[in-house]
Amino acid sequence: MDLGIRGRTALVCAASKGLGKGCATSLAREGVNVVLTARGREALEATAQELRGAYGVTVVAVAGDITTEEGRRAALAACPSPDILVNNAAGPPPGDFREWDRDAWMRALDANMIAPILMIRAVVDGMIARGFGRIVNVTSSAVKAPIPELGLSNGARTGLTGFVAGLARKTVRHGVTVNNLLPGPFDTDRLRSIVEHGARTTGKPIEEVRAARAATNPAGRFGTIAEFGDACAYLCSVQAGYITGQNLLIDGGAYPGTF
Repeated sequence: MDLGIRGRTALVCAASKGLGKGCATSLAREGVNVVLTARGREALEATAQELRGAYGVTVVAVAGDITTEEGRRAALAACPSPDILVNNAAGPPPGDFREWDRDAWMRALDANMIAPILMIRAVVDGMIARGFGRIVNVTSSAVKAPIPELGLSNGARTGLTGFVAGLARKTVRHGVTVNNLLPGPFDTDRLRSIVEHGARTTGKPIEEVRAARAATNPAGRFGTIAEFGDACAYLCSVQAGYITGQNLLIDGGAYPGTF
């Protein structure tokens, strides 16, 4: 299916690897020119070169931390008028809420709530003026079913979800949609850090914890970044213009509810 976004421009955050890279790859495959941001310059440049070679689109790499004012300025200087914005940032560390002071909470809120809101603020009016825009926020399945050891993420990402719910109803009449993608267990560095935390707290080997976690998923496995990226690309398509303010859960069926 032609998604109708060839020639558009996307700004994809935290795109050097993991879910962000999956989103950038699927968009580039659809003919979208992409501006990639990430903290690690080496991995970022490697991903940019990979996408240029595979899909022949324009790819610009901007090294920087999107959770900081400096990082956001650099990304927006390289891509001031994106048609598509994919907000993404590393999640805060797992742990016990008794261990987290105010600074820990503020770091989580800055990275996973405030930063994406500021990025949306920077680009949404331009999208409205042009009559087309797609904003996709990578959040977490913890928004739907909170994970006890991910309390920092539960709180910050749920705050972003509430903000998006209101904004998305105001922009859709102008051709601009805002949606959230809620990943469950995907084979990424983030999952590996959670598995390592589980191994430390239980005293079990990492591979045993990893295998047990995969086995509990109805799909019997972890998701791939390609699967996640394709879901993102669809939400960015012209066909998805009637979808806004939604939370698309991608978790292999792990969430047991009907709604």
